[in-house]
Amino acid sequence: MTERLRLWLERAGAGYRLRDAATEQLVRDDDPRIHVVPVAGVSYRMAEVQAEGFAPGRPLALVPEPDNAHDPNAIAIWDADRRLQAGYVPAELARRLRVEEWQAVSLREFVEAGRRGGLRVLLAPHDAWIGLPRT
Repeated sequence: MTERLRLWLERAGAGYRLRDAATEQLVRDDDPRIHVVPVAGVSYRMAEVQAEGFAPGRPLALVPEPDNAHDPNAIAIWDADRRLQAGYVPAELARRLRVEEWQAVSLREFVEAGRRGGLRVLLAPHDAWIGLPRT
């Protein structure tokens, strides 16, 4: 039986880094238990990604799009309330994921000229505990 993954979000630069709550060790972006990915298609939704719901540390919604004309494996990334869409999980990863097995949190932002221009998102197993920062 595998121990439940427990992660703390620690403030670092323009977002958060990850720490394993059990071992207190930093968790690298390439850790096989998680995925840290750029949000694809952000450039098409620049107005939407300025919303506070996409700020680092915020939980996000993963929404499958089986009827997507370009990619039936597409997984959209929305704010937690599903009001605004930031973009998509990169296609090469989306093909391999079952959306109900994962949760998402905005991890880092890239700011240009005072505006959010890109996001990196943490995808962790659905049963993982993530110590979200207090807002």
